[in-house]
Amino acid sequence: MKINHLLFGLGLISAGAQAQQAPGIQNLPVAQRDYSKVTGNEYGSLTELTNGASHLLTRRPNTVGSPYADDRWLPARLTLTNTAPLAPILLKYNVLEHGLVMRRPAPVQDSVALDDHRVASFVLMEPASALGPGRERLFRRFLEGPPARQGDYVEVLHEGRYTLLKHHEKHIKKESFQGMYSNGAPTDEIEDISEYYLRAPEGALTPVKLTLKSLQNAAPPLADALKTAAATQKPRTEAAWATVLHAADPAAK
Repeated sequence: MKINHLLFGLGLISAGAQAQQAPGIQNLPVAQRDYSKVTGNEYGSLTELTNGASHLLTRRPNTVGSPYADDRWLPARLTLTNTAPLAPILLKYNVLEHGLVMRRPAPVQDSVALDDHRVASFVLMEPASALGPGRERLFRRFLEGPPARQGDYVEVLHEGRYTLLKHHEKHIKKESFQGMYSNGAPTDEIEDISEYYLRAPEGALTPVKLTLKSLQNAAPPLADALKTAAATQKPRTEAAWATVLHAADPAAK
């Protein structure tokens, strides 16, 4: 089966000249998947994934900032609402538009938007780097969130008796000016306004900040363990606070 036939069968619309090749961002040296060897069963799952209307990707002129959870093309595993897993593809999560973008296989160097209404979750697989070891980042639907947000994705930073969730959110701050770089035109800025939530064992969802006091207030039974773990870890980053919760939450041990 030829690649272009498969993509046509998936209902994916090529972005063509609207390729997601942001200046200064290098793609990872990940081997492209050979779509010519897709099996019949897997083809059915991929077709199911893209039922509905796909949309063309668009660029935003005079806009600074990234719309993505991660600017890199990362290998990702998707799971459908019928629990069927899909083989890894190269993916970006467009937080600004709450959508998923897939990189088309070589030799084509552009990307397509996925109609993700049948996607239950996905895992971004980050490679090891000088900043730390490789890791897998799980994103799932925000089912316990407010009704208007339940179709959004949340990243699961920690999952034990308590669950720490990050609701990625970005918006466009209109008409800021970048001085000499604006060429006299207003420049919109993409701002990160993401929020964190702690889900208790009984299901209660509490907005939290990544501070010791906030987490202790949201999880009183963990207060002492959180204090001890924070004193040891001295957390300053999101990943470090997740490590604190791993140490304090009994189910994570």
